[in-house]
Amino acid sequence: MSGNRKADARVRRTRDALGDALVALMTERPFESITVQHVLDRAGVGRSTFYVHYSGKDDLLSTDVDEFWSHMANRLSVTNERSDRVAPVRELFAHVAGMVEFLGALDAAGKRHEVTEAGRVHFAHAIEDRLARSGRGSHLPAVHREAMAHAQAGAIFSMLDWWLANGEPIPPAEVDDLFHRAFWSGVARQG
Repeated sequence: MSGNRKADARVRRTRDALGDALVALMTERPFESITVQHVLDRAGVGRSTFYVHYSGKDDLLSTDVDEFWSHMANRLSVTNERSDRVAPVRELFAHVAGMVEFLGALDAAGKRHEVTEAGRVHFAHAIEDRLARSGRGSHLPAVHREAMAHAQAGAIFSMLDWWLANGEPIPPAEVDDLFHRAFWSGVARQG
């Protein structure tokens, strides 16, 4: 059993190193000019190890993005947060505030929409799950919860675009509060 945990930890470290290397490289040069060898050199990982996990740099990026969004969107449930929050808006905005260079790299590579869409889908599923488990939202028909979750996930990313375009005019905690007040107001109207 402990052998599997050690192997899992090594795999996680390798995957993290590769993802971190790609992100760092994307802030330094255009995505299309980055080669797998650049990533390997930066991460200190061998070519055969890379290809055990990924088919190429695009696969590395999409897998890394998917894992990030899954972790971020499900953060409240994973940490067993016992609040009425349905999405970790504060945490997302705080994280993104430190990633402006990377967002610019995603824009330059033409990948920001793809990355944002993946996030929206993960957040919609996590919101739907939190809403179903909430005493305040479990009374809604499943199809209404699903529709509301998708709408609200879209609202989070729309708020994020507004927030970034306007120079982060309010703190992440305040954005979180605004989002959740609007969210629960909408749920109350459905009751």
